[in-house]
Amino acid sequence: MNKHSFLLLILLVFVNIDLFGQFSYGTTGLLHMPTADMQKDKTFMFGGGLLNPETMPSKEWWGNYYTLNYYVNITIFPWLEIGYMCMLVKAKPGVYHWVPSTYGKFVNQDRSFHGRIRVWKEGWWKEWTPQIVIGANDPTTGSWKGGVSSDDERYNGFFCRYYVALSKHFEFANYGTLGIHSAYVFNRKEVNHLNGPALGANYHFSLPKTSFTNKLLNGVNLIAEYDSKRINIGGYYSFWKDKINIYGDLYQCKHPSVGLNFKVHLK
Repeated sequence: MNKHSFLLLILLVFVNIDLFGQFSYGTTGLLHMPTADMQKDKTFMFGGGLLNPETMPSKEWWGNYYTLNYYVNITIFPWLEIGYMCMLVKAKPGVYHWVPSTYGKFVNQDRSFHGRIRVWKEGWWKEWTPQIVIGANDPTTGSWKGGVSSDDERYNGFFCRYYVALSKHFEFANYGTLGIHSAYVFNRKEVNHLNGPALGANYHFSLPKTSFTNKLLNGVNLIAEYDSKRINIGGYYSFWKDKINIYGDLYQCKHPSVGLNFKVHLK
């Protein structure tokens, strides 16, 4: 494999077209931070991923092993998206009530619901005004003593967060589109402590379709973000008109995760 073929392979692993799914939560977003982007109306999305242990919010619960997640998601209206995600958990000593014969095996899953509402569409008032979305991930689970944002250690809302996100896109004729995203993420849970601003950007090409190389580059969507805790890089690639998508993520720019999702446009 020569140098150019190797670079082409890297692009295929870390790129996408159009809007994208956030595989760590099963919702629309960048890699780990939320955005104000929305899927097309009546988009049904499902998929899963192989996630690096460094991305998990609780070392005590997940330990140091790669885990799997799967999710379903639907954009019911242009302004409303809901989703359901499960994260697989292995049994290990000292956690919950697992017996020794189950240690090291996937025996449980952490379930969570997610929702996003668009409250302002990009360019509604002035051309420069951004799109605004408010959302929540895993808001309904809590400890048997505390509320849904309790610091009680028995609270299992590991992926709980509340946020407001803004997105603005800038188109460069015959070159591509740059997306700039910001958000404020809030969670009182100490094990997750997603409290603070998040910033990110994505860029996908839109070159004249005069060559195979240009057509290939038009599928490139590169992403960089600060998710309120860490800096991450990655991207997406879409097959068959955004219906089959592969994605890659380097958490902290060094811990890899990969996944796959499928989209069905119901209208």
